[in-house]
Amino acid sequence: MDGAAAGRGALVRPGDDEREQDELERLDQTAGALEVAGATAAERVRIRQEATWQARIESLLENLDPAERARAADDLRALLAQHTGQGSASSGQGGLAVSGSMNMHTDGGSVGVGVWNGDLHIERPQVPDPSQG
Repeated sequence: MDGAAAGRGALVRPGDDEREQDELERLDQTAGALEVAGATAAERVRIRQEATWQARIESLLENLDPAERARAADDLRALLAQHTGQGSASSGQGGLAVSGSMNMHTDGGSVGVGVWNGDLHIERPQVPDPSQG
């Protein structure tokens, strides 16, 4: 099941084409609001949209029978897994977040500083051969 199908499966009952179209339009409106939000308003817009969708999804799940609720929850998990990724990282304004490897190089007496959560492996750089200058 692709991401769009998983999202539709979580948001509407099969065969409810009109409601499906309404929900897809709401998703497009949410995406548009997030895209046009300036840097200072982005977090506020994200929080508002998150709260709106949380309430919508909770209401939807409450109105489903147990089997439909389990199926919708599975669809939502699959959709989230596609969009959050494993080992994702995020940082606040002015920060740097890395998911995976990162090389930091300093020279001329400069200092590289970072905060690590997890394993850290530091290797000494190779000293160039004197003939290389």
